[in-house]
Amino acid sequence: MTVYSAPTKDTQFILHDVLKVSEAATPGYDDLERDFTAAILEEAGKISSEVLHPLNVVGDTEGCRLENGVVSTPTGFKAAFEQVKEGGWTGLDMPEQYGGQNMPYVLGTAVGEMFSSANQAFVMYQGLTHGAAAAILAHGTDQQKDTYLPKMVSCEWTGTMNLTEPHCGTDLGLMRTKAEPQDDGSYKVSGQKIFISAGDHDMADNIIHLVLAKIPGGPEGIKGVSLFIVPKFVVKEDGTPGARNGVSVGNIEKKMGIHGNSTCVMNYDEATGYLLGDLHKGMRAMFTMMNEARIGVGMQGVSQAEAAYQNAVVYAKDRLQGRDVTGAKNPEGPADPLIVHPDIRRSLMDQKSFIEGGRAFLLWGAGLIDQAHRDGNKDADGLISLLTPVIKGFLTDEGYDMTVKAQQVFGGHGYIEEHGMSQYTRDARIAQIYEGANGVQALDLVGRKLAVDGGKHLMAFFELVKTFCKDNADLNEAYSKDFIAPLKSASKDLQAASMYFMQNGMKNPNNALAGSTDFMHMFGHVCLGLMWAQMAKAATECLDAGASDAAFYETKIATGRYYMARRLPATKLHLARIETGADTVMALDAANF
Repeated sequence: MTVYSAPTKDTQFILHDVLKVSEAATPGYDDLERDFTAAILEEAGKISSEVLHPLNVVGDTEGCRLENGVVSTPTGFKAAFEQVKEGGWTGLDMPEQYGGQNMPYVLGTAVGEMFSSANQAFVMYQGLTHGAAAAILAHGTDQQKDTYLPKMVSCEWTGTMNLTEPHCGTDLGLMRTKAEPQDDGSYKVSGQKIFISAGDHDMADNIIHLVLAKIPGGPEGIKGVSLFIVPKFVVKEDGTPGARNGVSVGNIEKKMGIHGNSTCVMNYDEATGYLLGDLHKGMRAMFTMMNEARIGVGMQGVSQAEAAYQNAVVYAKDRLQGRDVTGAKNPEGPADPLIVHPDIRRSLMDQKSFIEGGRAFLLWGAGLIDQAHRDGNKDADGLISLLTPVIKGFLTDEGYDMTVKAQQVFGGHGYIEEHGMSQYTRDARIAQIYEGANGVQALDLVGRKLAVDGGKHLMAFFELVKTFCKDNADLNEAYSKDFIAPLKSASKDLQAASMYFMQNGMKNPNNALAGSTDFMHMFGHVCLGLMWAQMAKAATECLDAGASDAAFYETKIATGRYYMARRLPATKLHLARIETGADTVMALDAANF
């Protein structure tokens, strides 16, 4: 049986000592006092460990069932969902107008990480609903908002996003799902969508599908795609579910992980749908949901790594294996615990330094979203748009690797289902694939995001790092050596890679695209380097102020020092790869693979 305890203290440290949320000018942040966020995070942590975590293995072993067209969720899921709904957790950061609590997105992200660590498959039901509701909030008519949002915010009704078809994934211009206009302004939607997370289940009275489809006679390719609201039950004038719509479940996918979430094949047979947003502008509306989802998926990378790490630490301290080469640490026992061995320490420090840095990166990104949405800050909007593929791609690639490292600590026992470690690895794997596979995230970053607004947002990031280094170089000699110098060096590597793309990408685009994944990872490391420099500064200031829990802050600085010394130098490897260009990557003819 696995364990999970919510990292409330670390989250509080990031929110208040690093990001200083209650002092920020962002509307609504003045409410985020320490005692207030502590109360919310403690309660979220309690639900995570006591309600959601025990169901994680249940969802994994039972999975979902499709019988006579009805999907049933695993034992206990429905009761837990009711408990989460009753607590108002599903609408934590949604507008009060529609029944939400209007908390900042940064707080919703902190809670979301805890819930996802406890039970990723379960939390996807409300997470996808949140994304669908956000798309309706941004692009819907007043009538659509009034009809759907109150029930979706409360999760009485849940939501999905329907993009992929059997013959097309990323290239959505190839889709075949059609939407025929009707005299009453509605549409008849017909086609098949696959890989639809939470596509059907028994925990809500209605399911509101957001479906991409083409209207006959519209523009070819992606320019002809529109987005439609297609409810499982057509909503009556009084706002209650009416007749069953032409929507059915063809199958539940048998997957590597997230068994507790019903990933469905959805069939639409002249289902009644309603245009969401502008005609032929479906991708613009869908990206409202997809960008939020990509931040959420990045969070899943951190959350699964956190849960796996917690169990690896317990095992490493408990399992007796071999002797410390410098002398026995458990002389009364037959062997020393695993944690005495340097290679186990290396693995655990890789995990710990990634998780804590990744959590700070996520919460910083969530703060940028709040600045963009609550304060209309266009610079923050541009920066988070640039960072979104990094958050999604880097944090999920690294998060998966960390679950593998945690599993490895268990040795053979990690491969046995009884210990529960394989579930974290299997569940984390999907985060690298859905909401845009990580290779696509890297292409998006290098091929599109770097050049937006003439590269303004990338330059703003470099300036942010430069300013931080300049302003904090004299904090103390050790800090300058251990944090500022490595961050400067890594940032220069990132700048050199950007310059390489500028000089060589125009002549041969493959020179840039062949290095896109390396660039995404390099960017991720620099972001975590920046986070660790900020956290080490905050921890130093807390120690200088006489903080009572000195061990926490000393541990924070030591963990950051590890990241800067052992993980951040990866930027030099990524730069070396990027500067080789595309020749070796593209050398073989397709027939020679």
